[in-house]
Amino acid sequence: MEDEFAYELKIPEERVAVLIGKDGETKKEIEESTSCSLDITKEGDVTIAGNDGVILYTTREIVKAIARGFNPKTALQLLKTDYTLELIDMKDVAGKSQNAMQRLKGRVIGKGGKSRVEIERLTDTHVSVYGKTIGIIGDTAHVAIAREAVAMLLSGSMHKTVYQFLEKKKKEIMFGEVTGFNKE
Repeated sequence: MEDEFAYELKIPEERVAVLIGKDGETKKEIEESTSCSLDITKEGDVTIAGNDGVILYTTREIVKAIARGFNPKTALQLLKTDYTLELIDMKDVAGKSQNAMQRLKGRVIGKGGKSRVEIERLTDTHVSVYGKTIGIIGDTAHVAIAREAVAMLLSGSMHKTVYQFLEKKKKEIMFGEVTGFNKE
């Protein structure tokens, strides 16, 4: 008999319904896609069990992504090779100040969501601003660029400067793909 491994984590209560999905469909899809079992309480306690440590870790990242505001379909992209979840804790920048936290969230989201959408478009990633965290899902190299852009915004860089940085990085990636330097 194979060894079974398990992770236990806590998710926000308001995200439990999203993790379970309508009629349990999301939970079932995660379990079928990963061969892991999920035990979820209405209080937000989640136990993930499985036989494969790597898949178990990936399943935990999927659950964490959903807990941090991502759509389950987006979170399931973490099953792709080279895809990763990056979580940035805004408390590291804002401290305990609620005003600073709101201001930083506003900088990353932008007016009408423009900043977040631009970061997603220029890096081909998904960004979620939820609670005190900013989550990024995408190809590992692209997530690193998006993380740098978010860090620039959090440290006070002008939006225009950040967009110029992202445009430059996007051209570098495109050039790399065309000339064969960037194997993706």
